[in-house]
Amino acid sequence: MILQDLLMNLKSWIEIPAGSDFPLENLPFGIGRSREGEIAAYTRIGDTAVNLAALDASGVFTGMAFDYSAAFRQPVLNDFIAMGKAAHRALRKALQAFFAAGNKPDATLIKSLTGKVLFPAASVEMLMPVKVTDYTDFYSSIEHATNVGKMFRDPANALLPNWRHLPVGYHGRASSIVISGTDIRRPRGQTMPAGADAPVFGPSKMLDFELEMAFVVGKSTSLGEPVAAAGAEDYIFGFLLFNDLSARDIQSWEYVPLGPFLSKNFGSVVSPWIVTLEALEPFRVKGPEQEPGVLPYLKTEGLRNFDINLEVLIRPENGDENVICRSNFRHMYWNICQQLAHHTVNGCNINTGDLYASGTISGPDPGSYGSMLELTWRGTHPIRLSDGTERKFVNDHDAVIMRGYAERDGLRIGFGECTTKILPALT
Repeated sequence: MILQDLLMNLKSWIEIPAGSDFPLENLPFGIGRSREGEIAAYTRIGDTAVNLAALDASGVFTGMAFDYSAAFRQPVLNDFIAMGKAAHRALRKALQAFFAAGNKPDATLIKSLTGKVLFPAASVEMLMPVKVTDYTDFYSSIEHATNVGKMFRDPANALLPNWRHLPVGYHGRASSIVISGTDIRRPRGQTMPAGADAPVFGPSKMLDFELEMAFVVGKSTSLGEPVAAAGAEDYIFGFLLFNDLSARDIQSWEYVPLGPFLSKNFGSVVSPWIVTLEALEPFRVKGPEQEPGVLPYLKTEGLRNFDINLEVLIRPENGDENVICRSNFRHMYWNICQQLAHHTVNGCNINTGDLYASGTISGPDPGSYGSMLELTWRGTHPIRLSDGTERKFVNDHDAVIMRGYAERDGLRIGFGECTTKILPALT
């Protein structure tokens, strides 16, 4: 307990604003491009972005058991992630020691680091942190699955028979996963209007977000090698915020019998900073009770869910931000260990950098529903924004903003923002 308390009260000689997502206990990892065009691995402390390649070149990590120099200079974090958890932990400890308040360098050294190692975070362009070779989207919130089942199937039997027995998921499109700040164009496709006897083609009229989180795979496996639920976290590097944009009208026409296709692959958005499992240790919680009991390969023990507050905001063009949803990652029925164990139990191999999204994260009350589909109940109960306009789904030129943070006993570990703006469909 004493060690944990110490880890939760670290002070840095870098100024950290009150309420920052990025205290010294966080130290997330990302890929950034400086104004000079240099691409390197970064971490963040408060409002300061730290160029890890430049810090390494300054000799801070000399004598360590791990050589990070090549990995820090790659355009993605895959090589660094593949170095393994021992290397990640050693780096975090070294960074916390170097930036600790009690180890403040002299003014000459700080001056030499400024503009070479230390940058205002706003001056660094954040890029995709990993090369995503494969992406899977789960459907792991029982509240979300129940709401969808009530809307589209029998309200008395909202969940399909398999839902409580396995983490439902599908393989998505990795190439259209983009970094926060990327604009997404409204998709076009086939839809079946109500009362029509033939489909029509055109822009989606029911464009939606899905509030999700995604974990990044930290270790590859060989074909035929399953990952046991008990040891699954050894294969998970950390988390990102994830906006799984969805065209509901295209989806409802195309998804039978094989599931989503064009309704999901036109753009998904991730936050730039990967927050490690180690940083989230103080926020572990017990997940929902699973009834009936799961099969042995899906059984997990201990605290496998995380208490992470999540919110979604819509900002109309030239307008103010409107909070329209507040939820929490702790609500997930199927945890990340169960998801990875199920995904690999048949021998499916995984690769460092793969992304596994949670599925829409909805809570038990209407204000915690993680999609416009649920918040407006398929458009029947529009949301009124502060400018007087209403939303059934997302409009052109709306910015969708997702934020997430865990907070306890004065410690806040956050993810920053996951933001995208919707552009009109091509004509």
